[in-house]
Amino acid sequence: MKPQLRRIGTEQNPLVIIDEFSGRAGEIVEIAEQLAPYPPASNYYPGLRRIITPVDRSADDYVEETCERAGQFIAGAFDFDSFALLEASFSIVAKRPAELSPAQRAPHFDTADPKHLALLHYLRVPPGSGTAFYCQRSTGIERVTEENLDRFVTTARREAMLLSPDSGYISGSDEFFEQVAAVQAVPDRLIIYQGSLLHSGIIPADMEFTGDPRCGRLTANLFIRGD
Repeated sequence: MKPQLRRIGTEQNPLVIIDEFSGRAGEIVEIAEQLAPYPPASNYYPGLRRIITPVDRSADDYVEETCERAGQFIAGAFDFDSFALLEASFSIVAKRPAELSPAQRAPHFDTADPKHLALLHYLRVPPGSGTAFYCQRSTGIERVTEENLDRFVTTARREAMLLSPDSGYISGSDEFFEQVAAVQAVPDRLIIYQGSLLHSGIIPADMEFTGDPRCGRLTANLFIRGD
């Protein structure tokens, strides 16, 4: 079936949603399972992340195919003539709400570079999960730039310390952040967005927090930079 494209957000902050992206989500899940067990993520990601390298032949072929198929959507929405792959991985949210650091209980950004895009491919996802996008209430920041970076970080650190220790994953809006958009996680749905947008996973409190790709919240995460 032909992939179904939607575009939401604004001209400055586009968000592309492509349903039935690969047409073979089950095969990709099997590829991801073969790479288990995954190591803990080396950044603030709340779980496990298996970086895909050229020696992971089936997974690397999947990454290359994803970039090729997504190219037309990236060019149309973000006006890039070309792009380079920075990193690709399979990821599983595995940290329980009580185990989160203060920074993991609030929306985050990947980089202040506006040409840096995230491609998030939902593979095995529980009901009620997804990805949400936010505006920092006190500053009005939705997209972090070099100009507002210091202001956002200073404010976010101060506000994170005011969160209740049992606040868990952010869900909807709270006193510090307003949710401005949300995308439901659906198997084989790909979303493309600027990594500079404030975002967070929608993680149900009753989800199974496991590092097993056979039953955990499994996604593929690709990061690219456009020219």
